[in-house]
Amino acid sequence: MPLDVLTQPLDPYSAQVVQAFDRVGPAVVHVMAFGKDGRPASQGSGVIFTPDGYVLTNSHVVANAAGLRASLTDGQDCQAVLVGDDPATDIAVLRLSGTGLPHAELGASAGLRVGQLVVAIGNPLGFTCTVTAGIVSALGRTLRTRSGGLIDSVIQTDAPLNPGNSGGPLVSGAGAVIGINTAMIAPAQGICFAIGIDTAIWVATRLMHDGRVRRSRLGISAQTVQITTRLRRFHRLEQLTGAMISDLAADGAGRQAELEVGDVVVSFDGAVVTGIDDLHRALISERAGTSVSLGVLRRTELLTVPVVPRET
Repeated sequence: MPLDVLTQPLDPYSAQVVQAFDRVGPAVVHVMAFGKDGRPASQGSGVIFTPDGYVLTNSHVVANAAGLRASLTDGQDCQAVLVGDDPATDIAVLRLSGTGLPHAELGASAGLRVGQLVVAIGNPLGFTCTVTAGIVSALGRTLRTRSGGLIDSVIQTDAPLNPGNSGGPLVSGAGAVIGINTAMIAPAQGICFAIGIDTAIWVATRLMHDGRVRRSRLGISAQTVQITTRLRRFHRLEQLTGAMISDLAADGAGRQAELEVGDVVVSFDGAVVTGIDDLHRALISERAGTSVSLGVLRRTELLTVPVVPRET
């Protein structure tokens, strides 16, 4: 007589997926965002990460919402309040009104390895608490957000995601949250992305403390341009491109430092700048109020321009 399927031991792969779901699934929530007219505006997923009801989700899930609610897998329905969101990393933190809520363990994304098992839990297309599994396909990806910024150290995975998975947890086989699912490439097969939990924790800590994430800015608009071979050789520049200033804010730090439209930024405090993306990465919050040196090509000259970035 064949063994009852319920008594058969799980293979190691299945056991890890089940373990991940058992540990994190109860802490996954279905997030509903409502417009000013009281109608649903968007939906997504989230994960409770503290015993007192703080939730990690995506900024784009809750952006511009007039009201928020979250429902748990056990049927509980809670009012949610936006603690803060950061479009630059697509992370938001909510606070639920309930008590005695389950919460997931947060892991670390720094030690992930390509090929290791990951499990995505969420509410795709409104189907509550759906589980998909895959592997880490690549690490260290850079993803552009809807606000135009860049998120570094993004996890690429082939664990299938669909609309509604946004904001849900990416979980290791050991049952720790190692990412927040954020995007998929719609026409592609199995190319999905999650924000590393190390980034998410850094952002969440600041949102919970200040309600926002401090960054710095130069008050310039720029675009990536080629540097002529003649100028590169004359000034012994290794990079092929730089960030050309196309506009300056009237009251910005760049104008105060007497930068000019047409200047090409090639370095930031000694670090090579090959384009606008390098400037985005360099302008961290700690730069605000501190003088930095920009290497700037102005026509045929290479200048060093001190500038003090301002807080956003």
